[in-house]
Amino acid sequence: MIHTASLPGFLRTILIILLVYYGIKILSRIFAPFLQRYLAKKVQDKFGGQFQQQQYRQSPKHKEGETIIDKVPKRQKTSDKNVGEYVDYEEIE
Repeated sequence: MIHTASLPGFLRTILIILLVYYGIKILSRIFAPFLQRYLAKKVQDKFGGQFQQQQYRQSPKHKEGETIIDKVPKRQKTSDKNVGEYVDYEEIE
């Protein structure tokens, strides 16, 4: 069975789409400030927690003026000086 589109059905669909669009627009203006405050508080708590952890790690465990080395560099492999001779060459055309 084939259904054909009718003008009242089309207008009703357009009206429903417009009502939903403007309803979402109005509701977002009402609830957006609450949502922004909530998200800002979450981000502030997250960064505040990281800052407190960082300060806890950096608590002074040494005297002032003392030099501290956190990482000991790896020893580099020494290269063999007797690897061969250097030979000059010229390009031949």
